[in-house]
Amino acid sequence: MNYLLLTKPRSIALLLMTALGGMVVAGGEIPSPALLTLTMLGGALAAGGANCLNCYLDRHLDRQMARTKDRPLPAGRLQPRQALLFGLGLCGAAIPVLAVGVNVLSAILAAAGILYYVVIYTRWLKRTSPWSVVFGGGAGVLPLLVGWTAVSGQLSLAALWLGTVVFLWTPPHFWSLALLRHRDYALVDLPMLPTVLGRGETCRQITIYASLLMALTLVAVPAGVAGAPFLVAALLLGTLLLHHSIVLLAEASNEAAQGLYRYSMVYLALLFGALILDRVVWRWA
Repeated sequence: MNYLLLTKPRSIALLLMTALGGMVVAGGEIPSPALLTLTMLGGALAAGGANCLNCYLDRHLDRQMARTKDRPLPAGRLQPRQALLFGLGLCGAAIPVLAVGVNVLSAILAAAGILYYVVIYTRWLKRTSPWSVVFGGGAGVLPLLVGWTAVSGQLSLAALWLGTVVFLWTPPHFWSLALLRHRDYALVDLPMLPTVLGRGETCRQITIYASLLMALTLVAVPAGVAGAPFLVAALLLGTLLLHHSIVLLAEASNEAAQGLYRYSMVYLALLFGALILDRVVWRWA
């Protein structure tokens, strides 16, 4: 169980949902069972391994923060070397699974995602910039692109559009959490946006990104990525996301931040669920 917790299963589930969305949109249908299984397995191994390495590198910070002090490493249930070897093993297994079972491009993108998240985000951006969540959002886009290329064998403008949806979703999601845990981040001297620019500016930035995200999802039909059913879902889901962000902007309260944080996870899962259903049902119709 402790090894499983290192992989951050909820994070993996969201990433695999976006990967599945990329596969369905790229192919216009649910992929074959073999391709789906190998892509999901490789993606889960890559994401889980990267998360393990993130826990390994952040173990000293996690020990000081209330939200993370009970994780396996700071709580002493696993040793750092165990986490390091497990993370490297998962990452090492992910690449051949994707390269042999799917295609080389998907394997390269998965490797890029691991390096981006572990080296660029965890070791550099997170420790140096209040905008780390924005630039670090690129790592969250890679699983979707892995799914896309698993089916199509190449990238396209539609794939980049879909990736931008995930990219714009990342700041409202993580900044709402940062508002809830700003004292923890200040304690360990991590330059998160609320600790550097304050709650008011963070709430304003969240609203800006939520607005851009909603606007982007509404061009799915003219962009040829989805049909009218997705447009309806995107409008409803985006309106509620924007409502949460405006409430947060007005109140700047922990309750509003908690509501936005929880809904943002539901939002992404439902948005990609609607996209998958749209492409499958729309193609069948």
